[in-house]
Amino acid sequence: MTRSNSQIHRTTVDYVPVIWCEPGDNRTGHVAVWLNGMGGRKDDLVPYLEDLAARGFLAVSFDTYQHGERMPEAPETFWPKVHANKRRYFWPMMANTIDELPRILDWAAESLGADGKTVVGGISMGGDIAVAAAGLDPRIVAVAACISTPDWLRPGTDETPSKPDTYAWNCYRRFNPLTNIGHYGHCPAIVFENGADDGHVPPDGARRFERQLRDTYAACPERLAIREHPVAHRMIPQMWDNALEWFCRHV
Repeated sequence: MTRSNSQIHRTTVDYVPVIWCEPGDNRTGHVAVWLNGMGGRKDDLVPYLEDLAARGFLAVSFDTYQHGERMPEAPETFWPKVHANKRRYFWPMMANTIDELPRILDWAAESLGADGKTVVGGISMGGDIAVAAAGLDPRIVAVAACISTPDWLRPGTDETPSKPDTYAWNCYRRFNPLTNIGHYGHCPAIVFENGADDGHVPPDGARRFERQLRDTYAACPERLAIREHPVAHRMIPQMWDNALEWFCRHV
């Protein structure tokens, strides 16, 4: 992988902690947002941002809702609570981040001169967020979702069963891609890079999503792709190489 030597910059946008990496002389004006998985943080993603900047993108990440600098309480008490009833906490985490993403894109355009196209992706939860956001914000022309799913119910997952409250159900109804197929009429380019043996985020959700969207994407089927790798719930270098290629192809 070819990485940029650009410095990582930091700011806050509407109280959301943001980092970004500027491209060099190959600046394209395009912006790429890359998001962490559950339990991660923006600073874990610096190598990904450097790779994106090396390809001319203004590369941005931010701490997703209740992650990184935005943790609502000590990790040793927060994460056991989340895992004990994941849908109640996880769905609002994604929903609030989806609501925040357009403000980050506005900031990138207004403050950093990102006047090109927008691509978004992430790992696990970050990819889930990217897929949902692309259905709602037509500025997002391409998504790379790694070990991710468009079905927030995730039937067949190895997780402990959980019960969402009313607020979490409302988040699901607003944003869950598989039950909001109508959001994708503008045909954003979406690729899933999934683990064929993933028991945590079963890959069949992406397959069902693709089947539901075949008529919508009939004129451009190449803009919707699924690749499955012989791994479980693990990000591997080939997934990232494919994601980079997908982004560059669609800007």
